[in-house]
Amino acid sequence: MPNELTEQLRGELLSREKEKLYRHRLALESPQQTHVSIAGCEYLSFCSNDYLGLANHPQLIAAACDGARRYGVGAGASHLISGHSSAHHALEEALARFTGFPQALLFSTGYMANAGVVTALAGRGDTIFADKLNHASLNDAAVVSRAKFIRYPHLDLAALERQLAVSQAKRKLLITDAVFSMDGDVAPVAALLALCEKYDAWLMLDDAHGFGVLGSRGRGTGSQFAIDSQRIIYMATLGKAAGVFGAFVAAEREIIETLIQRARSYIYTTATPPMLSHVLLKSLAMIEGDEWRREKLTQLIVQLKKEVGSLRWQLLPSATPIQALIIGENDKTLEISATLREKGILVPAIRPPTVARGTSRLRISLSASHDMADIARLGAVLRNLDNNFVSR
Repeated sequence: MPNELTEQLRGELLSREKEKLYRHRLALESPQQTHVSIAGCEYLSFCSNDYLGLANHPQLIAAACDGARRYGVGAGASHLISGHSSAHHALEEALARFTGFPQALLFSTGYMANAGVVTALAGRGDTIFADKLNHASLNDAAVVSRAKFIRYPHLDLAALERQLAVSQAKRKLLITDAVFSMDGDVAPVAALLALCEKYDAWLMLDDAHGFGVLGSRGRGTGSQFAIDSQRIIYMATLGKAAGVFGAFVAAEREIIETLIQRARSYIYTTATPPMLSHVLLKSLAMIEGDEWRREKLTQLIVQLKKEVGSLRWQLLPSATPIQALIIGENDKTLEISATLREKGILVPAIRPPTVARGTSRLRISLSASHDMADIARLGAVLRNLDNNFVSR
């Protein structure tokens, strides 16, 4: 028989359903690519963060096979016991060179990297300053750290400066998405760094959606803005543009060594399989060498803007592969997403609490593996849907 606690959960789940906030998982039967199979049906997908089209690349698959033969399929222990492989070490050194920082440290996920950095470097008596649209992992880390947590309106540098100016904290940490994951806009990192220099703060950049896409050779947002400072703590993930799995933090030696000693999400977990680091060395070489992938992304973004420019729904300004089409109401967003799926196109409906109420949207993610015909197909279906909504 259901108990009272189970009934409470049942009621909460029903409330989510009524508010059109219930989430469902899709089970892919194919590799992650622009055309995927779900329940025996083929779809054109605009759901993935595989921005450079590397997740199913033959060279990375071959590297995975080679890595498994060399290192096996599991690390077997945490990094500080016996799980730290020469493959991990080689990748950390390569990532440090690639991003231009003295050292880099691998984490299992971006969520764990953010948790490890923030809680290791800030605590009671310190203050964390954060953009209101930061990723949930940064917000959660700030709460767990027990530092004072101050959020400023999205990209409002004047408000941020007022907060920094009056802070008496012994240690200040400014944390921000570099590319905001649901809007696709880019933080003004040079101006943020200038404020950190002025008010003696660290700047932590979560470049999960910029690494591999922005900057010279895909070196990320810091390269895009040509900034360089010992105050920067740079985090990026390796399961998006890099096409594989994991995350890393790059910074000054003292910061990285502090994380090795104090970051609980690094210390108290099994290391990622070394074979993945072996694959990521190949991925990193492709990110650096395949400039055509970023050039093609730029062309696709321009084409998408042309295709949807006449729609009644607002496409947020973004020069990144994240293109957000604001619909507004939860039910209408779900309806459009479902209709697209009926037409063989996958575009996710993003709703609260991931985004603010009244700003539910279609999050269109572009990949270098898409072609112009894919964009034209999406645009044609969206325009037809728009016409149908107008005629109701």
